[in-house]
Amino acid sequence: MPAELERTLIVMPALNEQASVASVVEEVLSTLHGVTCLVIDDGSSDATASEANRAGARVAQLPFNLGVGGAMRLGFRYALDNGFDNVVQVDSDGQHYPSEVPTLLRHLEQADIVIGTRFSGDATYRVRGPRKWAMSLLASVLSRIAHTKLTDTTSGFKAMGPRAVRLFASNYPAEYLGDTIEALVIASKAGLRIVQVPTPMRERTTGKPSHNPLKSAVYLGRASLALLIGLLRPTARMPEGAA
Repeated sequence: MPAELERTLIVMPALNEQASVASVVEEVLSTLHGVTCLVIDDGSSDATASEANRAGARVAQLPFNLGVGGAMRLGFRYALDNGFDNVVQVDSDGQHYPSEVPTLLRHLEQADIVIGTRFSGDATYRVRGPRKWAMSLLASVLSRIAHTKLTDTTSGFKAMGPRAVRLFASNYPAEYLGDTIEALVIASKAGLRIVQVPTPMRERTTGKPSHNPLKSAVYLGRASLALLIGLLRPTARMPEGAA
């Protein structure tokens, strides 16, 4: 696993996460010996970049906010240009356990994308009401598209292997929820194999999640639009040498 970690880039999109990013970077580097951590400062107005740098991460700063999709596309491009085989997306708010990264990487031996899911196995994460219905509907549709059972299609904890890195370096969507839903459609249409594994997750260490009926309705509308865009988008060609 150490050699595999040396070929893996941890990418952490971060927007105004100065309160948590340093501790997350420190946990990543102390848990995953030999791994490289890249924090994408997505147009923050606080000290996110300096805190990440102080903790030992490589830092790329975007001049303005592009969203998670835009930040991740930069991360995939950085991985491709610097010889990393794998990319693992980790949230900068402390929800994800770095100790679960080796589990995701092991499953890359049989897949191109591995999703750490909150909704299977021993995972105890729960959502309720309209948001739960929306996520269940999306999971059902995407499971058919990907030809595999998926339960947590909006998870931000994912590992991508060499074929996915090459595809996403030039074809990763930047729209809201495109980084999760539309990206899975793009990958499926390009012939990449997607699997999920159960991973425990924590409550975020900073900030507050938003849960109310209106925002859940907006979420469903945006998620449905992201799915439609992904289905209508022309199939992305796998880059040369990515087979």
